[in-house]
Amino acid sequence: MMRRWTVTLLAAFVALVTIAPLLWMVSVSFMAPGEAARFPPPLLPENATLENYRQLFGTYGALRFLANSLLVSTLATTLALLFTVPAGYAFAKLRFRGRDATFRLLVAALVVPAQIGMLPLFLELKAMGLVNSYAGALVPWLAGIFGIFLVRQYCLSIPDEMLEAARIDGAGEGAILRRIVLPVLTPIIVTLALFVFLSSWNDFMWPLIILADQRLYTLPVALAALSREHVQDNELMMAGAVVTTLPVLILFLALQRFYLNGLLAGSVKG
Repeated sequence: MMRRWTVTLLAAFVALVTIAPLLWMVSVSFMAPGEAARFPPPLLPENATLENYRQLFGTYGALRFLANSLLVSTLATTLALLFTVPAGYAFAKLRFRGRDATFRLLVAALVVPAQIGMLPLFLELKAMGLVNSYAGALVPWLAGIFGIFLVRQYCLSIPDEMLEAARIDGAGEGAILRRIVLPVLTPIIVTLALFVFLSSWNDFMWPLIILADQRLYTLPVALAALSREHVQDNELMMAGAVVTTLPVLILFLALQRFYLNGLLAGSVKG
């Protein structure tokens, strides 16, 4: 009993330490300008105000950047699923020359930092005329190696006998994928969709590189640009951080059960 209480108290302490900065971020976003800069910094606003949010959306057009982030993240998630799910299934259940060697090469590429490939990818997209466009911003999400690996590992749990029976009945590979494989892959598809959406929403480096027009900026890039002009305005910056963080936080909390179950299941298959 004592051990259980100790573990519970320790977990509660870690949770409090983790969530405290987020709660203070929300609190500061409702403070008057300059209030958070006092020493010691206040935990709660003396007179809560929505002025920071009014300024963020009214003066600086945060609604446009919010819509940009939603558009990019939604398209990135949709395209990633369209490319990644069939690729993962093919690497798990279809036989073709060079399958295993290609998959090992892809897995080995996971250890290469993404920043290394940004310059050659940028030059390639520049030659194709895709710089400063959402098409260029979406390219890195089309077929992520981690997503292919995740789907492939989960597909290994599907019995080969089930697929062979469908082939004997005359079903093509497309029909097998749609009618048999996709329903089984629902947990991992939700996991992958959430992973891609969160990653693309929070991505800063690649949109900063590929998007030059401020009207196309996503929220993280727009907030960074705004911070250069209002570096001392902590309350306004915290309001921007809340607007950037809150949508994905709510989405993750709503789907965390599917995310964790799918991620753990995919990690132990095969």
